[in-house]
Amino acid sequence: MSRRDVVRNGNSEFARAVVSGLSRRPRHIPCRFLYDRRGSELFEQICRLEEYYPTRTECALLARHAGEVAALIGKPPRLVEFGGCTPAKARYLFDAARPRAYLPVDICHEALTESVLQLARERPTLPVTPIHADFTRPFRLPAGDGPVLGFFPGSTIGNMQPAEAVRFLQRIRRLLGRDGALLVGVDLKKADERLFAAYNDASGVTSAFILNLIERINRELHGDFDPAGFAHSALYHAGRGKVEIYIISRREQIARAAGRSFRFHRGDAIHAEDSHKYSVGEFQSLARQAGLQPAAAWCDVDRLFSLHFLRPH
Repeated sequence: MSRRDVVRNGNSEFARAVVSGLSRRPRHIPCRFLYDRRGSELFEQICRLEEYYPTRTECALLARHAGEVAALIGKPPRLVEFGGCTPAKARYLFDAARPRAYLPVDICHEALTESVLQLARERPTLPVTPIHADFTRPFRLPAGDGPVLGFFPGSTIGNMQPAEAVRFLQRIRRLLGRDGALLVGVDLKKADERLFAAYNDASGVTSAFILNLIERINRELHGDFDPAGFAHSALYHAGRGKVEIYIISRREQIARAAGRSFRFHRGDAIHAEDSHKYSVGEFQSLARQAGLQPAAAWCDVDRLFSLHFLRPH
């Protein structure tokens, strides 16, 4: 490894997040860094697991209610998907709302590019403008005609702390404009056993997804972390209304990355992700705090998942 490699990698956003996150107590690396190419592939596998109900439940809701969404937005919109590197769910809105343009926003440039190329083959008449950006931070939409329909599926809003979610929704409200709207998927509160199974699948795919963060550190930051020295932990805390996900050190060890050394004791934790669960009323209250007015909400018969249609007010 050359000095140039160390400087380049040490200055990357990922490197800064890792060095900062592993140097503090408690340790924390933002969950957006779980989604490199390998992480995105593993998450796609998670979405097909029997234990992981959110994806198939949300897809069923979209299939059932996409026509109502189209009626609520009225004119053909510009469809802006936050985290749109895999537009499988947006396809329900393509067919129902007939958007005049699709604007997927994602931090993973490679996955975004592949998705756009695939869409060009599948839907050659659909104008697609990819936006390479971290949608949790301010960014601009290109100019265009028609109302903006924001689309934020997957209960990714649950990965944010409630105050952070309010700030995010406030930024989205400004992007939408007066005639726009937001369609957002939100995971509902439910029995502990159902949630534990969803985040601790028997085949170990979720564990591989979380521990890929260790592998990514090794790949991109010249790390020597031993993946076998770490374990995945996911527990639901009903009182806090969230699943907390950690990477746990199995033993005493020193690991290096980005030119830095980090000491771990057995049981030391790296906070990787939270997944907040909301009742319909709780999420609508959160939306109102951000200046968004609930216009419609849909749930499946088992009350596992919800879709919310929100308008600026």
